[in-house]
Amino acid sequence: MAAERKKILLRLDPAVHDALARWAADDLRSANAQIEFLLRRALADAGRLPSGVGKIPRPGRPSKESDNDE
Repeated sequence: MAAERKKILLRLDPAVHDALARWAADDLRSANAQIEFLLRRALADAGRLPSGVGKIPRPGRPSKESDNDE
């Protein structure tokens, strides 16, 4: 079983939140998933992403193969 995901409170400027929400919608992600995507990319670019971190699911509807894995 996967480890429980951590919860944090994040305060954003409303204009930043609106821009993030629009970007997330364009990529078929929630705002939360978009933030995690961007943080992971920043960590990877800085060489700070831990090696044991799993991949983020691709945006959009899960493939039929993923449905059968449950």
